[in-house]
Amino acid sequence: MAFIPHTDADVAEMLAAIGVASIEQLFDEIPPSLRVHSLEGIPAALNEMQIGRLMSARAHADGRPLCFIGAGAYEHHIPAAVWAVATRGEFYSAYTPYQAEASQGTLQVIYEYQTMIASLTGMEVANASLYEGASALAEACLMAVRANRKSKSQRVLVPRSVHPHYRKVASTAALNQAVRFEEVPYSAAEGRTAVAALAAFDGQDITALVIQQPNFFGVLEDVDALTSWAQERGVFVIAVVNPTSLALLQPPGQWGAGGADIVVGEGQPLGVPLCSGGPYFGFMTTRMAHVRQMPGRIVGRTLDVSGRDGFTLTLQAREQHIRRARATSNICTNQGLLVTAATIYMSLMGPQGLARVASASHARTAELVAALTRVPGVRKLFPSPAFHESVVAFERPVAPVLQRLADRGILAGFDLAEHYPELGHALLVCATETKTSADIERFASALGDVMKSVRAA
Repeated sequence: MAFIPHTDADVAEMLAAIGVASIEQLFDEIPPSLRVHSLEGIPAALNEMQIGRLMSARAHADGRPLCFIGAGAYEHHIPAAVWAVATRGEFYSAYTPYQAEASQGTLQVIYEYQTMIASLTGMEVANASLYEGASALAEACLMAVRANRKSKSQRVLVPRSVHPHYRKVASTAALNQAVRFEEVPYSAAEGRTAVAALAAFDGQDITALVIQQPNFFGVLEDVDALTSWAQERGVFVIAVVNPTSLALLQPPGQWGAGGADIVVGEGQPLGVPLCSGGPYFGFMTTRMAHVRQMPGRIVGRTLDVSGRDGFTLTLQAREQHIRRARATSNICTNQGLLVTAATIYMSLMGPQGLARVASASHARTAELVAALTRVPGVRKLFPSPAFHESVVAFERPVAPVLQRLADRGILAGFDLAEHYPELGHALLVCATETKTSADIERFASALGDVMKSVRAA
């Protein structure tokens, strides 16, 4: 717990130094009608030992369930060194480097991060200033509208196989800026977007096409064919990728004949633990030709007067901070601590380590699907190749099954009923390198018991 060292005498001395009689006076701009004068629902104060016990009890109540959910947030092993370094004071308490006088250490970390992300995605330049993957997609759509000068329509094609939360956030963030999002259907037989589904847009002015790889169902899209369709028609390609998968899969910079134009994704798999919904961080890379349309913060390397390496913010107009109406984006933070953790994680893992994580995750998911589909009433829904997620179909509603498995300490997956009701009783499951054969067997055995009990009810 944080220790607050100020005594009553310290507080009185500070108030006297600034000429204020009480702490209350510091907030005199708040109207009396808005002030709360009592906290009836708040229990009496506890001492440090009591607070420690209370928080431990709260944490214990959460338990440590086996998690097979995935759906954009992934449980990977994080080497102890990652956060041991990231939480050092010089990283942990350093805030956003708004100006060029930010510490060289902070700037160098961001520069190294940009270099690694650009290499991983096969692109030429990266930024370091996005909140999370969903808003990164929204920023990419706005960037495509600015950068694709051949298109005037501001129409963006988004397949339904793209993460539903990403689609919703992108629409919320960009719709009021006259960007039109148009849905592209996926193949119910394969769980991915067929090029034939784009035929309806032939001959029309389209600004960009979004391609998620792997898509929300974990299925691998035919990215070369989709990218080629877009390139032949002057349509920008916005790739949404899982960074772990890129240790094995073709990078977006090599899709089709010329590669994607903009690449975004969620950086959480790179050393950021699952933590009650956040914080996460988004990443974005692009071609050098579009760098001036890229939102957010970019760090460059140069030489000082003595010939030594130096790092500084570059290609960034001050409108980002002081004239927001003329800015490419209103991003105001670069999620610096999480970027630092990701940089340390990627440095420790290296290309071979990332490939091992990706390979193990793929193998564990195949093992998981094989085990679950041995349970009567459960089958694999899509035959297409997948990465580390897959959809399984049940003979009955998923929600009651999930609740009974949760009671046994197993978070069994993501119920697709709300977002994809056309799939029937479908569950998205995921396994990473953190799951063992014993974990998978425990899940399959519990699922078998639950299915029997549900049938008997």
